Amino acid sequence: MEANTRSTGRLPAAFLTPGSSSFMEFLSAHAPETLPGNRSLPPVQGALDAPHGTTIIAATFPGGVVLAGDRRATMGNMIAQRDIEKVFPADEYSAVGIAGTAGLAVEMVKLFQLELEHFEKVEGTQLSLEGKANRLSTMIRGNLAMAMQGLAVVPLFAGYDVDREKGRIFSYDVTGGRSEEVGYAATGSGSIFARGSLKKLYREDLTEQQALTLVVQALYDAADDDSATGGPDMARRIYPIVTVITDEGFRKLSDAESSEIARSIVEHRMEQPDGPRAALL
Repeated sequence: MEANTRSTGRLPAAFLTPGSSSFMEFLSAHAPETLPGNRSLPPVQGALDAPHGTTIIAATFPGGVVLAGDRRATMGNMIAQRDIEKVFPADEYSAVGIAGTAGLAVEMVKLFQLELEHFEKVEGTQLSLEGKANRLSTMIRGNLAMAMQGLAVVPLFAGYDVDREKGRIFSYDVTGGRSEEVGYAATGSGSIFARGSLKKLYREDLTEQQALTLVVQALYDAADDDSATGGPDMARRIYPIVTVITDEGFRKLSDAESSEIARSIVEHRMEQPDGPRAALL
């Protein structure tokens, strides 16, 4: 395809022929070898070590949803990277947080972004939030062969549903199975500890600022018990990636905003190391 383009100076016919609104289907038909799930791995003795992203958290509040992730990537018992980014905008009203094999996960997110952009250009309208969640499910299912070899990708998808006028959260398993979560969700190695924190502190009537603080509190608790999850690193000025999605669209908190929330939590933990308590009824 590339050689033909260079020799004629024109795009191949495949790019000029009306077809599916799915970019994945286009690649499957014309360049299937470029899809992550179609690549073959070289023979490996034992487990394959690759950097893994860890904990991702989401929580809804009246008017939107918050999606956040820690910054640590691990490779076995080693810290592979301290400042990896794990939360990315999918489009104007949705975002993806990645847990699992970092390289494949980032590649999948980029492909997902192209999938949504391609659909919008071909159809002249955006996919519904439910449709976006289904497209991501299909992509994860396409990575099943890699997942069976230990290279799993398990994202968390969140967005603002413009039709229902509320934030929604979707979680996945390695087979592409999709579940809608109510209120809050977590995935990754520290998710069990993050869920405990969220379960204790979550309320349906949280303000946006309270929801932002809640997810950073939960990441702190996850890092407290899970060595693969990185907490706020004051010395290196590395703080969680925190994003919020409302009817105004996707917004990533600045370093100054994230650090302010993280520093406030660390200061309070000096007095109360195990964190705030849920209200007793």
